[in-house]
Amino acid sequence: MTHNILVVDDEPKLCDLLASALSQNDITVFTASNGLHALKVLEAEDIDLVISDWRMPGMDGPQLLAEIKNRFPQLPVIVMTAYSTVKNAVQSMRNGAFDYIAKPFDIDELDITVSKALQFRDILKDNQRMRAELDEHQQIDSLVGDSPSFRQVLQAVDSVRESNATILLTGESGTGKEMVARAIHKHGNRADKPFVAVNCAAIPEGLLESEMFGHRKGAFTGAVSDRIGRFQQADKGTLFLDEIGEMPLALQAKILRALQERIIEPVGDPRERKVDVRVIAATNKNLLDAVANKEFREDLYYRLNVFPIPLPALRERLEDIAPLARHFANTLGSAAGKRFSGFSPEALQAMASYSWPGNIRELQNCVERATIVASGTVIEEQDLPAYLFASQPADSSALTSDVNGVPADLEAALAEVEKTYILAALQQSNGVQAAAAQLIGISERSFWYRLKKLGIHVDKIVR
Repeated sequence: MTHNILVVDDEPKLCDLLASALSQNDITVFTASNGLHALKVLEAEDIDLVISDWRMPGMDGPQLLAEIKNRFPQLPVIVMTAYSTVKNAVQSMRNGAFDYIAKPFDIDELDITVSKALQFRDILKDNQRMRAELDEHQQIDSLVGDSPSFRQVLQAVDSVRESNATILLTGESGTGKEMVARAIHKHGNRADKPFVAVNCAAIPEGLLESEMFGHRKGAFTGAVSDRIGRFQQADKGTLFLDEIGEMPLALQAKILRALQERIIEPVGDPRERKVDVRVIAATNKNLLDAVANKEFREDLYYRLNVFPIPLPALRERLEDIAPLARHFANTLGSAAGKRFSGFSPEALQAMASYSWPGNIRELQNCVERATIVASGTVIEEQDLPAYLFASQPADSSALTSDVNGVPADLEAALAEVEKTYILAALQQSNGVQAAAAQLIGISERSFWYRLKKLGIHVDKIVR
C-alpha cells in the first residue's frame, strides 16, 4: 500500500534529510516549512502521517498538533524535538500525538516509529472502508430483479467477478452501472482492497491527466506538492472509470498504455510506476459510433471491451419495477424511521405505466419522495409524484389518422413524445436543466435547443 508522509520543520536541511531517509517505492514525502504551510498541504493531499518539529516560528508544534486533531482527528502525528524532556513528551502524547522522537534521532528508531504509525493509519483506513461498505451495503445489493434481461446481468457478474479481466458496462444513464461495478468488486478477489471511482465527464480536461496519474511538485501552475493519481490510489484494487466515452482523445493513449502495460507516469516525473488495478469502465454512449466518428480510439475500445455487460433500461424490465420499489421503500423508510408494508395496486400500476427515462435512479428518487409524504404503512397512488401521471398523453387519438395507429402528422407526434420526456425530466430534477439533460442522456446545449423549439418555459412548470 502506498503512503504519504508530511514532514514539517523550519530547517530545510532536516526536511531534505528526512525526505531522503523515508522515501521508498511505496512512500511519498511532502515537506512544509511551518505550521500554516503544513495545513495547506493537508487540505490538498491525502496524508497518512505527519512528522512535526516541536518548536517553530509562527504556528509551533503544539499548535499544529491541536489544529490537526481538530480538523483531521484520525491522522497520526509524530513530534520531533531537540528539547526532549519528559514534560514535552508527556504533553504531546496527552494532546493526541501518536509518538515522539528526539533530535538527533537514530534512523532505525525513526523507521520503527514511522512503521508503527503507518500500520495504525492503515487499520483506521480499513475500519473506515468497512464502515463505508456497510453504509453502501443496501445500495450495492440493490441489484434487485428477476426479469430475463436482468438475470443475464447477474449471470455475467457472477462469471467475471473472480477474474481480473477489464469490464465495459454499457447502458442508459441511471441503469445502475456503478452499482454493478461495486458488486463485482465486493464479490471478487479484490474485495478487501480499494474501490476508486472516477467520473471522466466531471473533471476538467486540463486536470484529468493529473487526476488519473498524479503529478510532481512544480509540474504545472498550482502543483504545489507531489500528488498520487487515481491509478495508484486503486493499486491492488478496482478502478471504476465512469463516462469513459467523455475522455479526451489526447489522454486515451495514456490510458491504453496503463491498461496494456500496467505502468503509469505522473505528470512532470519521468520515473515510471507499476500499478496493479482491475479496471471497470462504463458509458452511456455507443463507443463503436464514437470510434467511427474518430472521437474514441479503436484500440482502446477493444482493450476495454474484453468482457462487455450491457445493462437494460428499466422500461425493458417492467417486472422488476415492483420489487425494486419495495426494496427502495424498505431501505429509505428504515433510514427515516418508517416501516412500509408495500404499495397499493393502483400505485404499482401507475409506476408500471410510466416510461422511466431516468431508469433506476429516477425510480429511487420517486420512491424516496413517496416515503416522505406517505401517511400510512402502504404507499398509495396519491403519494407518487404528479409527473408520473402528467407524462401520459391525454388523448393519443389526436395523433393518429386511423385505427392502425399511424400518425397523421409524424413531426407533431415525435414532438409530443419529446415534450413528454423533457417535462418528466424537468419535474424529476426540480427544474434544474443540467440534471434534466443528464436524466434523458443528452447534452445541455441540445436540451436548451429543445426547450426553445418546443416552447417550454421552465419557470412555469409546476413542481
